[in-house]
Amino acid sequence: MKKVFLLIALLITATTFAQDKPASPKETVTGKIGNASVEVVYCKPSAKGRKVMGALVPYGEVWRTGANEATTISFDKDVTIEGQKLAAGKYSLFTIPGESEWAIIINSDPKQWGAYKYKKEKDVLRVNVKPSKTAFTETFTIAVEKSGLSLKWEETEVNVSIK
Repeated sequence: MKKVFLLIALLITATTFAQDKPASPKETVTGKIGNASVEVVYCKPSAKGRKVMGALVPYGEVWRTGANEATTISFDKDVTIEGQKLAAGKYSLFTIPGESEWAIIINSDPKQWGAYKYKKEKDVLRVNVKPSKTAFTETFTIAVEKSGLSLKWEETEVNVSIK
């Protein structure tokens, strides 16, 4: 009986450790910007020794701004992003990274897998922002801050003003 119990315990332990954690775990971040509640849902890829900006994430191409399904962003009140008005609602968040400028894209279709079926005609807002250098960040991170969004990965940070 002890041998059977031990065998079962070993199988359960082996099965538990054999299950892979997702390579890019899903994250939900929330916060307040002014009077608006903001929620961002995205998957967090990691650099894992790879060159990210300009390689894994190519410059000049639409990026889902994370991994797996498209990143979504929700506002419960109307906001202004980099000076442009946006109605309350749930959207997908895409970017077009560049060495000296990033396009921030708010798209009306929040239910997309990656950027494979991205349609520019569904964009409701597009603004350009400047990236900056930051300390190395292994895992892609989006933060909701008082002044807007912060996107960080590798040695790049992009801040998006939201009021």
